[in-house]
Amino acid sequence: MSARFHNLTAAALAVLEMPDPARKADLTRAVAGAWRDGRLTEIGDRASPARPARLPRPVLVPPRAVPRRRIGPSPAGRIALLHALAHIELNAIDLTWDLIARFAAEAPAREFCYDWITVAVEEAAYFGLLSDRLASLGAAYGDLPAHGGLWDAADHTRDDLLARLAVVPLVLEARGLDVTPGMIARLETAGDRASATVLETIYSDEIGHVAIGKGWFDTVCAARGLPPVETWRMLVRRHFKGTLKPPFNEAARARAGLSPALYAGLERTIC
Repeated sequence: MSARFHNLTAAALAVLEMPDPARKADLTRAVAGAWRDGRLTEIGDRASPARPARLPRPVLVPPRAVPRRRIGPSPAGRIALLHALAHIELNAIDLTWDLIARFAAEAPAREFCYDWITVAVEEAAYFGLLSDRLASLGAAYGDLPAHGGLWDAADHTRDDLLARLAVVPLVLEARGLDVTPGMIARLETAGDRASATVLETIYSDEIGHVAIGKGWFDTVCAARGLPPVETWRMLVRRHFKGTLKPPFNEAARARAGLSPALYAGLERTIC
């Protein structure tokens, strides 16, 4: 690995440029192993990647054209839900490596790289769990259409580390904390305990991902002499093209370090 990639940002670009999802996950684990055991030590210069490489399937369509995910007795709704979640996790792998490629060189400490490499490895694991579950239902990632809107967050925040941290972990991943318990309950009602178990694993770990995002957001704010709450609200209004959708899972958000004072009222002001 150290002979192939002379620094971490070059390795991050290689992951982003890998179109095959399974090989992308494998490469994520390989880069992480090289970083952790000291075969890869240099961070490298800032890189500005284009959109990540993708295979021809799934076909990308506008968000409203993605099939609805009604969970019922038949497996079709569960397959659609798991496929949508696998697509989210694949994008999460790329969003994390894009964060490293663009911003690791300006991060205030090397621990920034360790934290986000850990997140990337976990996102790769979730993609694998969801892919395995799809296979058990006779389906595969790519069988259904998906949308490309998740990458818009990377584009809107490509030039500012604080904006990236404000939007991706503290809005998009925090949204997962709000909606995942309901999905778990619906899967259990449908008798799909195996899929519910996968989502429970993701839910538990992603509280930690949001906490990592909040910790680094506060650290960068302190380094720049900025007030965290006011700065986060300003950045979300500026860079997030959507709405914050209640109800909020305040218990999970609190475990991740997000107090209601941070996000209360923004569901009415973002447009």
